[in-house]
Formats: sequence, structure tokens, C-alpha cells
Amino acid sequence: MAIKVFIERDIEPGREIDIHNALIKLRSRAMHAPGYISGETLRSYEDPNKYLVISTWNSIEEWKQWENNPERQAIEAEIAPYLRKPSSTRIYLYS
Repeated sequence: MAIKVFIERDIEPGREIDIHNALIKLRSRAMHAPGYISGETLRSYEDPNKYLVISTWNSIEEWKQWENNPERQAIEAEIAPYLRKPSSTRIYLYS
């Protein structure tokens, strides 16, 4: 069953270019992961330091494989210094 993954990130002011480049890198790698369907990155209108990444996966198992992939974890480690607080991940099922 397909799922949607929502990842919220609250970045440090002035790090927009850094986070933009890192998120592009992350998505380009995810596109080659088994089960990846699509993704988009949104920036809050009210608070431009808040980003929301929404991705669609074929299954929770394929998302978990990507979530635990060492390449993804390395990119997440690059992103971590740009965050004001840890990112938040939520998974939703279609009903």
C-alpha cells in the first residue's frame, strides 16, 4: 500500500542555499531508491525558515529501507547543522 512521508525541517536563518542544495541532493538520490514514487519540497509562507518535504512511496517497507540507507543518513548528517531543532517525520496511509 502506498504511503506519504512528511518531513518538517526548521532551519537556521541564512542557511536557505545550503538546505536547498542538500534537499536537492537528497531527492536526487531518493529517486533511485526502490519504491520511490514522487516528492516535493514546500517552504512556509508564514515562516520561510520552515520546510516541508512530502514524498510518496510504494510501501512502508521501501520507505524504511531508504530511511535507514547509509547514503541518506550521510546527507541527513550534512543537513543537521542547518536545523534549529531535529526534523520531524510523519507517515500517512491512504484510506
